Amino acid sequence: MGKEKLFLWFVLLAFLPAAAQERKTKNIVLITFDGYRWNELFNGADSALLFDGRFNTQDSSWRIRRHWSSEKTERKRKLMPFFWSEIARKGQLYGNRQEGNKVDVTNRYWFSYPGYNELLTGYPDSAINSNAYPPNPHVTILEFLNRQEGLKGKVASFASWDTFRKILNAERAGFPINAGFQRIAEEEPSEVQQVLNELQYWLPKEYGSGQRQDAMTYVLAREYVKKHQPRVLHLGFIETDALAHSGKYDFYLDAANYNDQMIGDLWTYMQSIPFYKDQTTFIITTDHGRGRGTNWQHHFSTVPHSNEIFLAVIGPDTPPEGEMKTNNHLYQQQIAQTMAALMGFKFENGLPVGEKISTIFFNP
Repeated sequence: MGKEKLFLWFVLLAFLPAAAQERKTKNIVLITFDGYRWNELFNGADSALLFDGRFNTQDSSWRIRRHWSSEKTERKRKLMPFFWSEIARKGQLYGNRQEGNKVDVTNRYWFSYPGYNELLTGYPDSAINSNAYPPNPHVTILEFLNRQEGLKGKVASFASWDTFRKILNAERAGFPINAGFQRIAEEEPSEVQQVLNELQYWLPKEYGSGQRQDAMTYVLAREYVKKHQPRVLHLGFIETDALAHSGKYDFYLDAANYNDQMIGDLWTYMQSIPFYKDQTTFIITTDHGRGRGTNWQHHFSTVPHSNEIFLAVIGPDTPPEGEMKTNNHLYQQQIAQTMAALMGFKFENGLPVGEKISTIFFNP
């Protein structure tokens, strides 16, 4: 190559967007807790609730030993070990309002379907005002990514709540959505998938007929990852919300702890194989917050603090800044565009989608 051509090549490189030059994320995993408060994530168990007999079971002494410490650092590490051992060292954690770092929903309702719609479409549609709302008319980030070259057929969602089939519009979406007590339907299911299909039938419907235990959802998702290696995965938990509504604070803590361990297990597995290692980003968040004090069980537009959420990110394109303590304000509607940008795209669905979160990127 001549000197003139070489010079021209470097000039072109200089004007390419940083994302085109250096974006390392090839796969993305979106993980959603349901109704999990930022308070427990950043502070650990709340003593006012953990030691209140109204919100605990008869076997609470074991869980108190498991979750409680008078020292906050130890307490939050006990509850969320993966978040504080890995994400806090290698990723970013947003939403500690005690440090002036805020993450909020912008929809007006502060409950699940409106929250998941905002999260996945980048738009807080006020018309979506019920968990019984019909199939989502808007294109989600998952559907958008499934339409992109190289990602078609490489997107999947596994969720404990059957309403995700409406939130993601299963009839139109074009990718596998396994939600609620739904069997895996494959021509050649693995032995693990066959066992899980049978087990689902026999499991008690603890939270109602449409909410499956998170452990089942997680193992189904992990088996799918091992078998198909999706490039884009959504994993949706439910038990923190279900147990909070039932007033079982110690069980709510258990659910958060197990969800944290599942996330850590999936991250460890993905980092152990070349297809995912050092080229996969996890984004972890929630659909809404909850009230405080004795109002912790509830969430709605009339329940203060239900709009307050958190966001965690870990991956090769994200600076390892840990807990973000800058005075900043992010919004749920920004997550969809951020996911698209990590994968090298601009998310467009005909709506005024929120802007990407630039601090998540080494080179925004």
